[in-house]
Amino acid sequence: MRHFGTCDGTPIHEITLRTADAEASIIEYGAVVRDLKIRRADGGFQRVVLGLETIEDYIAHAPHFGAIAGRFANRIRGGKFTLDGVTHQLVLNQDGRHHLHGGGPTGFGKRPWRLVHHTASSATLVHVSPDGTNGFPGTLVVTCRYTLTGKTLRLELFAHTDKSTIVNFCQHSYFNLDGSPDILDHTLVVRANLYLPADADLIVNGTLAPVSGSPFDYRVARAVRNPGVDGRHIWCDYSFMLRGDRTEPRATDGLQLAHAATLASAKSGVSLECWTTEPVLHVYDGFKVNVPVPGLDGARYGANAGLCLEAQHAPDSPNLPHFPTTVLRPGDLYRQVTEYRFAG
Repeated sequence: MRHFGTCDGTPIHEITLRTADAEASIIEYGAVVRDLKIRRADGGFQRVVLGLETIEDYIAHAPHFGAIAGRFANRIRGGKFTLDGVTHQLVLNQDGRHHLHGGGPTGFGKRPWRLVHHTASSATLVHVSPDGTNGFPGTLVVTCRYTLTGKTLRLELFAHTDKSTIVNFCQHSYFNLDGSPDILDHTLVVRANLYLPADADLIVNGTLAPVSGSPFDYRVARAVRNPGVDGRHIWCDYSFMLRGDRTEPRATDGLQLAHAATLASAKSGVSLECWTTEPVLHVYDGFKVNVPVPGLDGARYGANAGLCLEAQHAPDSPNLPHFPTTVLRPGDLYRQVTEYRFAG
């Protein structure tokens, strides 16, 4: 463990987790996975995420690199929802019109967390969000545990509240499995037959559309590169409703993980399977990435430098009652498990 910097006067530490085949660096700012390296088949290590060198760079420039997004990941139309007959107005941090990832600089991904326990291969962090933060009701206590086992990074999230509220978290790492300037030649599989159409503001309209015949049919492995009729890449920033047809029950807690996606690089031979308890996977190909400062080992991060596999609930769920609920009541426990299983 080492001192990484300060955020709003709070010391930020970094802890490095290790196994024989992997190494992960976690910082208390945003519960960020700052670095992750996996042993390749040839014995060398491959960095598989985008990260930055200093806390100042994270505060000023990181587009949620490796962070836990919340209290509500993704977007809420107009930043408004009604719960138990009371309408709540959230901060409008997306173009002054919508709420995104919990509220910009005061969302979970940009606030200090506290490391409360660690071992050689695990780190547990806690964040407390007071009642009324960014317009959300209830004091919410969130626990995030990262565990490194072999070549698998497991994320466990828990939350409880003292007042009824809404909760939706996601882990927001940008994956790049071979160190190339972009991930367009990676191959991707998403285990979904349906996606959620969205408008120009990327706000979903509540419908589901078949991926068949759309630019977002990743049911069979294909390149992330998605040339349209003019040859230019069709960007992806969409949510997919997971089929949940390949599952594994967890005997320890009764939760069931489903295979959500597989990302792979022929260049490095490294692949990644994402497994999760969540009903939706949001795929963002990083087309807006343009970081003005060097990343890890001096890397430059431009358009499509990394791809996000964000396991979560559907965007704008509080206003779309036909989707699985994101309401958390006092006495109940929010739980999420997402695993990133690497091979190669």
